[in-house]
Amino acid sequence: MSKSNSKKKLSAAEEEALLLTLKKRFGKNMPRHKGIEWAKVAARLEGAAAKLWSLNEMENTEGEPDVIGYDKKTGEYIFCDCSPETPKGRRNCCYDYEAQQERKEHKPKHNAIDLAAEMGIEMLTEEQYRELQKLGKFDVKTSSWIKTPDDIRELGGALFCDWRYGHVFVYHNGAQSYYSSRAFRGLLKV
Repeated sequence: MSKSNSKKKLSAAEEEALLLTLKKRFGKNMPRHKGIEWAKVAARLEGAAAKLWSLNEMENTEGEPDVIGYDKKTGEYIFCDCSPETPKGRRNCCYDYEAQQERKEHKPKHNAIDLAAEMGIEMLTEEQYRELQKLGKFDVKTSSWIKTPDDIRELGGALFCDWRYGHVFVYHNGAQSYYSSRAFRGLLKV
């Protein structure tokens, strides 16, 4: 993370570059956000320093955030990681801190739950992951951790998803496991 990121505020130049990247991606992927206008999204982002910082973290970890919806109740736009494969900059992480501490050897640098919190984003639920897959085909070679129900986590497990054979598959693993092809996708409401 750069020094400006440690303050959770982007410089004017970083903000301008991020907004340009987001605008270009938005324009190239209109089916993801039918009926949503970039000008309205940009207006919501204006002055939202913490949200812009989080979007920049998503971008820096190769998540390729894009608008995937609008929450009519709150008036918020929903951004999600839309990289074709699970974000490269977040791979090799186990599920949570407890799992990370359970590893006796070869502890990963990060865990998905804490990294998402540090970035200011939420991990996807199974339902959100399935909704994302309606907008494209993601994780055809990789997989992504998803929020795991407490009863599964209490038994030592964690859930992840991917897209294979024309379907979303939900699997389980020990929460302490980590792989070079697994990270997590995040969601941010602005």
